[in-house]
Amino acid sequence: MTTASSKIHFTIGEVSKIAGVKPHVLRFWESEFPSLSPRKDDAGRRVYRKRDLETVITIRRLLYDEKFTIAGARRALMSGEVDPPEPETIETIANELRIILALLKEG
Repeated sequence: MTTASSKIHFTIGEVSKIAGVKPHVLRFWESEFPSLSPRKDDAGRRVYRKRDLETVITIRRLLYDEKFTIAGARRALMSGEVDPPEPETIETIANELRIILALLKEG
C-alpha cells in the first residue's frame, strides 16, 4: 500500500480528502497563492506533488486554524515565515482517510 509520505503524485480528489477541503476550494487557492501550482497532465488533470500537498495543508492551517485572511496567508507564505506541516500530520490524515474509505467500501 502506498503511503502519503512515499507517494510522489496526488490527484485533486486525493488532496481534497487529505486536506479536508472541496476540490473547488483547491482550484480557488491556486488562483490566490502563487506557491500553489500543480502541473497538469496530458489530459489536463491536476497533478499535485508532495510539495503542493504540504502547501495546501499549510494554507488550510493558516486560513482555518489560525484565522488568517487570504492576503495575510499569502504574505506569510511568500515571506517564508510559515513552517510546513510535520510529515507525521500528512501521514496520520492519509491513514485515517484510508480507514474511512475501506469502511465505506464495505458498507
